[in-house]
Amino acid sequence: MTISVVETINLRKTYMLGKVPVNALQGVNLKVEKGDFLAILGPSGSGKSTLLNMIGALDKPTEGKVFIEGVDVSTLNGTGLADLRQRIGFVFQFFNLIPRLTAKGNVELTMAILGLGKNERRKRAKELLETVGLKERANHKPAELSGGERQRVAIARALANNPKFLLMDEPTGNIDSKTANEIIELIKRLNEEKGVTIIIVTHDQQITSQTKRTVQMLDGLIIKEKVN
Repeated sequence: MTISVVETINLRKTYMLGKVPVNALQGVNLKVEKGDFLAILGPSGSGKSTLLNMIGALDKPTEGKVFIEGVDVSTLNGTGLADLRQRIGFVFQFFNLIPRLTAKGNVELTMAILGLGKNERRKRAKELLETVGLKERANHKPAELSGGERQRVAIARALANNPKFLLMDEPTGNIDSKTANEIIELIKRLNEEKGVTIIIVTHDQQITSQTKRTVQMLDGLIIKEKVN
């Protein structure tokens, strides 16, 4: 039997705003297979970012389970969770690059945390920056790069540790529409040519036209699923 890369079962999350409970997730069941390219679409407050945090092991559900490649995330201790997070590629709307490091240095940092040797880090960082079209910008710091270039660095960094999947939070939300199209094309190419499993959380319908599958969220529930 094939094990899904990600599976959530009856996922529920309730936050307390003072004494008022807020049901951010209300029983979400989702499967993501290897090589999938999935968009999680929904308006602000629909629960998509909460779901992203659960899948990325950044938060714990109130009820239900999250499985990553068949492993129940709730059974992992602090070290196990940290190791798992190192094997998930995160890409955020605001890039989260380290300003004092070059593009190459930002990509290398993730590998350094896992203890890869300097030569191996440099070689892989160079290859990844070339993959995302930034070979000539490797020695530039984030302040010297455009928004689109910074997002490309963030994607290269997310790929550095051969992640189980890429988890993207509004990756086109902080760049102009032309650059957003270029980023979408890059993400699509990574999926089609490199076989990278990608989950994108977005409210941008432009992205969903390029993915293999879309789930629509509203009020903490998946209300619709579409295969493109």
